[in-house]
Amino acid sequence: MSTSLVIIPTYNEKENVEKMVRKIFSLPHDFHLLIIDDGSPDGTGAIVKNLQKEFDGRLHLLERSGKLGLGTAYITGFKWAIDKKYDFVFEMDCDFSHNPDDLLRLYNACSNEGADVAIGSRYIKGANVVNWPLGRVVMSYYASVYVRMITGIHIKDTTAGFKCYKRKVLETIDLDRIKFIGYAFQIEMKFTAWKHGFKIVEVPIVFTDRTEGTSKMSKGIFKEAVLGVIELRWKSFFRKYKKNQL
Repeated sequence: MSTSLVIIPTYNEKENVEKMVRKIFSLPHDFHLLIIDDGSPDGTGAIVKNLQKEFDGRLHLLERSGKLGLGTAYITGFKWAIDKKYDFVFEMDCDFSHNPDDLLRLYNACSNEGADVAIGSRYIKGANVVNWPLGRVVMSYYASVYVRMITGIHIKDTTAGFKCYKRKVLETIDLDRIKFIGYAFQIEMKFTAWKHGFKIVEVPIVFTDRTEGTSKMSKGIFKEAVLGVIELRWKSFFRKYKKNQL
């Protein structure tokens, strides 16, 4: 039984999903992979089902009926991982903006260097962002500055979606209370882990914008993140967080 599960939500990723599956299973660590597909009309789920014959016991698929949001996909995956007793649970995108090779570095941070949460960060020394328009880089960077100002959290890349959690983090967080479903979900999970007292470290990565498929970013998702941060901070004043015993 592997100790490590990679969770990848998908919607219309037929150009990328098989290459991603094969790349992850080629790494020198026994990763298992859970694909959560939101009813992709392009046949992404069917591609994964076919690959399951080759990677029996390592490649898992949960199919959902329609686009239900990034956050709900990960919450579904986290609960599945907890039930299956995986010790290290990863989240990443399917479009190769996150380099699968960096899974090994995130794993090392949590398994050998004492981190409870390891973040693949775009905004610390040694990191880089490739193929993004300058305007999007600036917007993303200052979005993290905004989050730090509002919440007080000391994380450079607060919206990062490439992470490793130790199971105890996901068991401690009340996953049913995680509200946001878009990119604000990434902020909420980091903020909640931080409030619980878990050790969060950032690992520098090279982030490369997708070359195939289409981005899932929308104005609604961006608005949720901007307004959601204020709501998150306000509600934290009235909530008790169980402190992690270091």
